[in-house]
Amino acid sequence: MTRFRDRTGQPGSSTWSGGDFPEGQPDFPVKEWVWNERNGSRYILGGGYGEPPYMFNDPDAQPPFERRANFGFRVAQYPQPVPAGLLGKIEQPMRDYTKERPKGEEAFRLYAGLYGYDKTPLDARTESVAEADRWRMERISFNAAYRAERMEALLFTPKNVAPPWQTVIFFPGSNALHVRSSNDPTGIYLHACSFLIKSGRALLYPIYKSTYERGDGLDSDNQDTSRNYRDHVLMWAQDLSRSLDYAATRRDLDLGRLAYYGISWGGALGPILAAVEPRIRVVVLISGGLEFEDTLPEVDPLNFAPHVLQPTLMINGRYDFFFPVETSQQPLFALLGAKASDKRYIVVDGGHYPPQDLLVKETVDWLDRYLGPVR
Repeated sequence: MTRFRDRTGQPGSSTWSGGDFPEGQPDFPVKEWVWNERNGSRYILGGGYGEPPYMFNDPDAQPPFERRANFGFRVAQYPQPVPAGLLGKIEQPMRDYTKERPKGEEAFRLYAGLYGYDKTPLDARTESVAEADRWRMERISFNAAYRAERMEALLFTPKNVAPPWQTVIFFPGSNALHVRSSNDPTGIYLHACSFLIKSGRALLYPIYKSTYERGDGLDSDNQDTSRNYRDHVLMWAQDLSRSLDYAATRRDLDLGRLAYYGISWGGALGPILAAVEPRIRVVVLISGGLEFEDTLPEVDPLNFAPHVLQPTLMINGRYDFFFPVETSQQPLFALLGAKASDKRYIVVDGGHYPPQDLLVKETVDWLDRYLGPVR
């Protein structure tokens, strides 16, 4: 207990001062430590303030002496001993990417062919338009690439720059699988990517299969070996490409300067999407990596990463539970097919999601470098 001192040396949390919490912050929600161990770390549950919404239901484990502002615990008194089974280690699936190798060129060409679709008419319609101080948001609907379905995409265009706009297509974190409406800026986690619009670029935000209003019962982004998962990956890639088909009809969007921006779930799927969609010129993967669950080879990012030839930026946390540095992040970065001078990997102190200020600076600098400064 003598190690638990605040900023003034008094007993208390690391972010306290004078033995008390910061003024105005008595009810900030934290994640909560639990007993169960994994590889020397302890699970910490529930999500904390300032973290992406998906952290409220995704597992996390951190070194037990980590003392961040949004870490905490509640005290419990049990009338009888807790069953031993509740105190045991909780292990997760593990793949050794130092031993696995991607499939060859011929196999990749076969896999990539599965992502194609018939270029049927879009029948695009503008469903609504909303104005904000810095951007205009259009909700567009058009025919999906499969099952006679229609899909929607949100298109945010900046007001501070004249068209044609550089365009960034977005793939969100797994919170999109649990939120059933894309009408709420909080629900679509807009504050995590609004800086792209403020930088003078258009943001294209497809409503992918299984997300928001298109929920279909799939509630996990974890890859698996089912055909259901395989079919969903194909549909997500086709949703992205179909959204670009729509964007190509707009004279105010410059698809010659198109970037992909994926967070967490979107960071993990990014190698597949960038490898099968040649219109993407630049890639940014935030909090992504190779997953440890088995999956079918035609939807395994391992087999697609070497074919990501676009300049690629990866930004990750050093203590990311989902995508650990040595076993997930580094193997993905090493596999990326871009030239060494055209790929960059940044590891920052922290957990799954990097600090927003650093993320914004590095991302905008990367887009400026490879798409050109916004004029």
